[in-house]
Amino acid sequence: MSIAPKPEARPACPHFSSGPTAKRPGFSLDQLETAALGRSHRAKFAKAKLAEAIERTRTILNLPKGYRVGIVPASDTGAVEMCMWSMLGLRPVDIFAWESFGKDWVTDAQKQLRLENCEIHIGDYGVLPDFHRARDEADIVFTWNGTTSGVRVDDHSWIRPNPDRIVICDATSAVFAQDIPFEKLDVITFSWQKVLGGEAAHGMLILSPNAVRRLETYVPDRPLPKIFRMTKGGKLNEGIFEGATINTPSMLCVEDYLKALDWAESLGGVEGLKARSDTSLSILEDWVARTDYIDFLCEDPKVRSNTGVTFKFTDPRITALSTDEQEAFVKKLVSLLEKEDVAYDFNAYRDAPPGLRIWVGSTVEPSDVEKLTPWIDWAFGEVIEQL
Repeated sequence: MSIAPKPEARPACPHFSSGPTAKRPGFSLDQLETAALGRSHRAKFAKAKLAEAIERTRTILNLPKGYRVGIVPASDTGAVEMCMWSMLGLRPVDIFAWESFGKDWVTDAQKQLRLENCEIHIGDYGVLPDFHRARDEADIVFTWNGTTSGVRVDDHSWIRPNPDRIVICDATSAVFAQDIPFEKLDVITFSWQKVLGGEAAHGMLILSPNAVRRLETYVPDRPLPKIFRMTKGGKLNEGIFEGATINTPSMLCVEDYLKALDWAESLGGVEGLKARSDTSLSILEDWVARTDYIDFLCEDPKVRSNTGVTFKFTDPRITALSTDEQEAFVKKLVSLLEKEDVAYDFNAYRDAPPGLRIWVGSTVEPSDVEKLTPWIDWAFGEVIEQL
C-alpha cells in the first residue's frame, strides 16, 4: 500500500482507552461542585445521593421488579468476587470465558475457591465458547462483553430457567451499551468507569430475588472478608441496597456518576447511548472493509463488541514477525499517535494477541472515531517503513 498522507483534522478528544474511558462530552470539574465533600457518607445529605444513584440506575436500566441495586467496593471485580465467594459451592458450576477477565473468574473458582464439580469452557480471543454446554442444574458465571477480546454475547437461549440455580454475569462493558435480558440473570455487575466514563473504584451490584434467596439460605464453608458480606443474621443487609455502603465511597465519584446519568437521560437513556456506540462501530466496519492491512480480531459481526473493538494486523510484513516484534510494532504506532495528541492508550490488552483496541462506548464521539482512522493509516505507513 502507498503511505497515506498525514491528516489535518484531529479527534477533538484523543481518549480511546478501554478503561477508564473518555469522560462524557461537555464534562467539567465545575459540574462536581455539588458533591457531598467533607461529609460523612452516613449523613442524610450524602446518603441521599447514594440512594439517588441506586434508584436512577434501576430506572434507566428498566430492571425487573424486585431486583436490588447496590454500590460496593473494588469496582466490577469486587462486585463479581463478593458474589462468587458468597454464593457458589451449593451446586455444580459452569464458567465460560474467552478473554482475560473472564479467565480471572476461572482462576478464582479453581485455585482460590476450589469448587467441586466445576466445568470450565474456554474460547480463544475473538471467539465465544460453546454456551450450549451449560448444564441446566449448574450455577453459571460468564462475561457478557469481553473487554479485552472485542466479543459479546448475542444469544441467550442457552440460559434456561431454573429457580434453584443462579446466573452471575460480569456486564461491566455491556451495561448501557447492549441489550441485556436482566430477567434471565441473577447477578449483574458493572463499574462506572466503562460505558458512562465515570471514575474508578466503585462497583455496581444488581441482584435478582433468586440471588437474594441464595444469600439467605446458603452459608458457604469459607471465611468471608467484611467487604464480601451481604447478610446480617441470615437476612440480606438491605442497607447496602438503600445507600448504606459497606465501606466509605468517594462522594466526588458518586457526584460524577449522577451527572453521567443526567447526560444519559438527555440522550434518551440506554437506547440513545447504544445508538452512539453502534454508529462508531459502523464507522470502524467501513474502515476495515476498505483497508488491506487490518481486520477485526472478532471475525463474526453478530458477536462483535460495540464498545471495546479489537483489531489484528493482516499485512504479511507484520504477520511474518514474532509476537515480540509485532508488539514492538504496535507500541511504535500507538506511541506515534500519542505524540501527535491524536489517540491515547488504544493498544491491545497485554494478554491479548498483538493489535489495537479502540474504545467506542457512548462517551466517545462518533465524529472522533471518523477522524481517528486516517491517522492510523498514516501511522501504519510511517512505522512499516521502519521495518
